[in-house]
Amino acid sequence: MKAIILKQAYTPPSYEEFVLKKEENKVKIKLIASALNHRDLWIIKGQYAGIKYPIVLGSDGIGTYRGEKVIINPGQNWGFNENVQSKNFKILGLPDNGTFGDFIYTESKYIHPKPEHLTDFEAAALPLGGLTAYRALFSRAKIQKKEKILISGIGGGVALFAMQFALATGLEVYVSSSSNKKIEKAISLGAKDGINYTRENWHKDLLNRSGGIDIIVDSAAGTTFNNYLKLINPGGRIVIYGGTQGNIQNLSPQILFWKQATLLGSTMGSEKDFIEMLRFVNKYKIKPILDSLYNIEDINIALKKMEEGKQFGKIVLKNN
Repeated sequence: MKAIILKQAYTPPSYEEFVLKKEENKVKIKLIASALNHRDLWIIKGQYAGIKYPIVLGSDGIGTYRGEKVIINPGQNWGFNENVQSKNFKILGLPDNGTFGDFIYTESKYIHPKPEHLTDFEAAALPLGGLTAYRALFSRAKIQKKEKILISGIGGGVALFAMQFALATGLEVYVSSSSNKKIEKAISLGAKDGINYTRENWHKDLLNRSGGIDIIVDSAAGTTFNNYLKLINPGGRIVIYGGTQGNIQNLSPQILFWKQATLLGSTMGSEKDFIEMLRFVNKYKIKPILDSLYNIEDINIALKKMEEGKQFGKIVLKNN
């Protein structure tokens, strides 16, 4: 088959012939489309644990199995504890070969019917981002109707899913970004308000405009994280699913304990989370927001766009 192959770190992946070995106790899926995640960039840059070469990249995908269209849960071997993943937990695209190719082998329990209201390309964009957002909101933060939520880095796949899920649940949604255009787009999709976090004292401005935030969903962390504690309401929850801005510094324990606030980490999700996410998407007829579509051989153009942070929504690849 042909696939996107990474042969070594700091080198662009290539689209070429690859021998996909048959795997016992797994089913073969003919892939139709796949989608990019920042995880793919981290692997290419060598910034991920357990990297091996050569590897077929890609965690999101839709394909056909026994004549039916299916999507694949990329988070596998979660284990029996819903609170935390097992030591055997893994994600498609590393260590197992991923979705950027003609075919993939995976266990049948990780394939699910494609939601009927989604196009093939929308369905390809759903799995990893949808799962991550769902667990962060429902399993970790336990969001409730009418609460106020701030979602950082709007425009990214997980952040947009979080916004869509929160809106469907009846929350008042606020967003942040370094791009005013992305904030405006989010407001046009239903967000109550947004703030550009590059502005000085942005958190004070948002506090005045919102009256305080109950839940914050963040993928950045970094040196300004302490501003969230000033923004969060008493009893509020902050969920972190990424750390693109590095380590948290100058965190005030006094604000944290006095507000009875809770810091929560969240990574991907369990099989139960994935099934419940699909039910939620089907119930509310949620459609992933797509930024752009590329032929699979144009992978490096698509990756460059993601690295530059220009996208608003998921970047999708047409596999076949």
